Amino acid sequence: MVRKKHKIRQALPKKEEFETFFDKRASDEIPVISKLRLKPIGYPIRAIGDGNPPVITSDDPELFEVYAREQWSGYIVSNGTFLFDQFLYPDFAFKVVQIEVEGNYATGKISTDTRVTLKQEIKPVMLEHPKVFFKDVVGNQEAKDKCKIIMKYLKNPDKFDDWIPKNILLYGPPGTGKTMMARALACETDVPILLTKATELIGLHVGDGARRIHQLYSLAKDAGPSIIFIDELDAIALDRRYQSIRGDVSEVVNALLSELDGLSSKQGIVTICATNAPSLLDSAVRNRFEEEILFDLPSFKERLDILKLYSGNAPIQITADLSKIAKETNDFSGRELKDKILKGAIHLAILRDEREVSSNLFNEILTRIQREKKLNKNKILYG
Repeated sequence: MVRKKHKIRQALPKKEEFETFFDKRASDEIPVISKLRLKPIGYPIRAIGDGNPPVITSDDPELFEVYAREQWSGYIVSNGTFLFDQFLYPDFAFKVVQIEVEGNYATGKISTDTRVTLKQEIKPVMLEHPKVFFKDVVGNQEAKDKCKIIMKYLKNPDKFDDWIPKNILLYGPPGTGKTMMARALACETDVPILLTKATELIGLHVGDGARRIHQLYSLAKDAGPSIIFIDELDAIALDRRYQSIRGDVSEVVNALLSELDGLSSKQGIVTICATNAPSLLDSAVRNRFEEEILFDLPSFKERLDILKLYSGNAPIQITADLSKIAKETNDFSGRELKDKILKGAIHLAILRDEREVSSNLFNEILTRIQREKKLNKNKILYG
């Protein structure tokens, strides 16, 4: 590794050694890399005890490509070699994991035309501004009423001082509107929301999970007031009695607890977590939530309202009696009513070139789904 113009790090051996890679040709004959893929690695050294080095990612791949070409154009690289950042994070290393060179050479030169991409192990959490309103969340009126205190806080964080609703747990069967409610809160209060699944916070290496959680909260603080929504919380916050089943995730849990305890009223951040199985949560985590809000399966009236809401924009006219369908779907969630019942009947009508979605089509779909539910239940009972 040598300096280039006393400032730029060279990724491969000195210039006089290039011929060992290219049959003694001149360096200006080195083939140009058409595509280059980099993996963020980290710093060559760091102080012991610093458990939160920066996690390098990019919200705009096109912008990163321009940034990379600007500083590394002219570099000679091959798979397995390293490039060092010079500007934003000096000496942060990127490993070359894939290059494409005409002629299938193992080494090539980065040019201003080289396509540069980052290899991401996980999808970075992005700030979202959803367009979902309270009126779109049908049913669970008591849950909606409880969530309105969160809305008031996000609109005026200073008013609450030490009485902020900072950590909220939404629980209930799948498909009952927990994620939609979080999106609606963000929309109604005009604040950004960061949505992630708990499984996406678990890293491959020691320290990865904690860094991802700290990065998530750092992004939320920068954008505050904001909402953090973590779905499937039981994936990382499982009761310690079951840890042998799921593996040791104490590092991730401790990082989450640290962030949940550290939020203040001035930051305007609300953490909303969701789970289908609150009884499986670790007590240390569950105790951090000031409010637990139940999202239950819809009642008959709520099922009818859901069917009416989503059938209003159907591509084919629905002539079936929706009240009859609502009566026969007692154990169905809102998501199942939309995605399985309504969508299934509409697709069946389109496939058969029907001009309308009749009761017969709904009955056919409903019979099929109920049969599948019964089979799945028997598999759980008898294996």
